[in-house]
Amino acid sequence: MNKALSPNTQATLLLTAPLIAGRNEPSSDMLTPGEYRRLVQVLRERHQRPADLLAPDAQGLIEACQRLVERNRLKRLLARGFLLSQAIERWQTRAIWVASSDDDEYPKRLKARLKDDAPPIIYGCGDAAILDTGGLAVVGSRHVDDVLIAYTEDVGRLADQARCTIVSGGARGVDQAAMRGALEAGGKVVGILADSLERTAMMREHRNFILDERLVLISPYDPLAGFNVGHAMQRNKLIYAEADLALVVNADYEKGGTWAGAVEQLERLRFVPVYARSKGATNRGLEALLRKGALRWTEPETPEALTELTMGEAGARKAASQTELPTLVSEVSEQVSEVPQTVDHVSELPPPPLVQPPLTPADELFAKVRQLLDRMRTPLTDAAVASALGVSKSQAAAWLHRLVKEGVLEKLTKPVRYRLKSQSSLFE
Repeated sequence: MNKALSPNTQATLLLTAPLIAGRNEPSSDMLTPGEYRRLVQVLRERHQRPADLLAPDAQGLIEACQRLVERNRLKRLLARGFLLSQAIERWQTRAIWVASSDDDEYPKRLKARLKDDAPPIIYGCGDAAILDTGGLAVVGSRHVDDVLIAYTEDVGRLADQARCTIVSGGARGVDQAAMRGALEAGGKVVGILADSLERTAMMREHRNFILDERLVLISPYDPLAGFNVGHAMQRNKLIYAEADLALVVNADYEKGGTWAGAVEQLERLRFVPVYARSKGATNRGLEALLRKGALRWTEPETPEALTELTMGEAGARKAASQTELPTLVSEVSEQVSEVPQTVDHVSELPPPPLVQPPLTPADELFAKVRQLLDRMRTPLTDAAVASALGVSKSQAAAWLHRLVKEGVLEKLTKPVRYRLKSQSSLFE
């Protein structure tokens, strides 16, 4: 992805990036993430973009942004063209690519899940296509014993056998063990770093995997930036956003980045299901995460078992995205378009179409199951439902069991099959 940076990406870098050129210190008082979001919002309201701040006639636009960013500060940031050119040259010689949130190359999962909180700039080294493969996020403490290191490496190796990408944070301990296990077995890995992207990418043990297009390293922070606790905490949400599900191998109770990231995921973000290791000795941190809603890891031992687990989560989201809601919106739009454009009396207006509140993903998936069964003239097994919906058998069985409890379906035996209660007479 070593192509020329778009004007918008250049402007975003000038506004938000430290542009460290060989020194581990910022070069100017760049905008904070909050300041940049507010500035972009003002530009959108004017139907403009950050690149417009670089235009020869941008003085009026800079003045319009005065209430958000002091004029002289904005000018100083935009005048860092020489520093930017130095930084770009350095990145290109090290095969580091850069993408702003407006670029097609920007990680799609980060943009879709983080929305306005997505980092304005992502730096990367390696095949960016791996970022769209999802996979299993593996996180844990830096300081763990050899038993947990071996366990985590086994998880990485199993992920390779299941053709499942490992997503992790690149920190020593659990993160590196998961990545090492997958890479040495021949698998693919996404490493999301909080610091030192350039140094990590240049390491000999990583370089060959990057060249083989099996490892991609990304970071929302300057490639030369050093370690920062705040950055490490903020990086955690990117790990979860890039995955389909997550495994917490170890966590210290109420302290550390692993704990904070898992709790944020469980209580607020909820991008993916969070699992806690169940094999071997547990600890207070893992037990506390279970009480907060984490699931016990089923400890899959075969590639098929891991595939079923990961595809179940990915399939559930795919099925939810393929519901009939777009058709409903289209039908409502057609009804609205048929309303007369000119009326003499308000009383002549037809009543607005009744639009139900948006369904939850679970409701939408249950609706899919109902629609499927309603079209069939014979009872269905959970395997048949799973195949029709494109999800795992265990996921389909869970939905069917819930529908039985709700009284929507009834369960037949010998063999086990399911049918709508309202359709019982059709099958007898």
